[in-house]
Amino acid sequence: MADKTKSIIIGADHLGLPLKTALKAHLIERGYPVEDIGVYTEDAVNYPEIAIKLSEKVASGEHERGILVCGTGIGMAITANKIPGVRAAVIHDAYSAERARASNDAQVACFGSLVIGVNTALKNLDIWLESEFAGGRSQPKVDMIKALDEKKMLK
Repeated sequence: MADKTKSIIIGADHLGLPLKTALKAHLIERGYPVEDIGVYTEDAVNYPEIAIKLSEKVASGEHERGILVCGTGIGMAITANKIPGVRAAVIHDAYSAERARASNDAQVACFGSLVIGVNTALKNLDIWLESEFAGGRSQPKVDMIKALDEKKMLK
């Protein structure tokens, strides 16, 4: 389970704002400190700006985990995965929520507000928070991903 002494960072674009608001309230209700990096209005924004800001804070270790929300979750995940040290996964069902952590050690969960309901998102968020990296057969695969990140950082 995520360490409740470390804050979780959350961000969304204008399409993700309603779901982000629900996810944030759920986290606070469960006792997690939350840093909300926006957006706070439905004015259009470019989602990469939010994804980059959040991912850099996760990669630096300032936050243990992050949550990104846009229309599908896909754009946020693509952008987040460009930041060395971040493994982001789109989560729309219980199995992917658990496997994102257990198999891939994903520290960033991406949700699509236009493709998942609030109740399902909350359930999947809880599963993701309660899951931990299993290591084992997945360890060499995650190590390969980490090696790519290190290669990017050396350039």
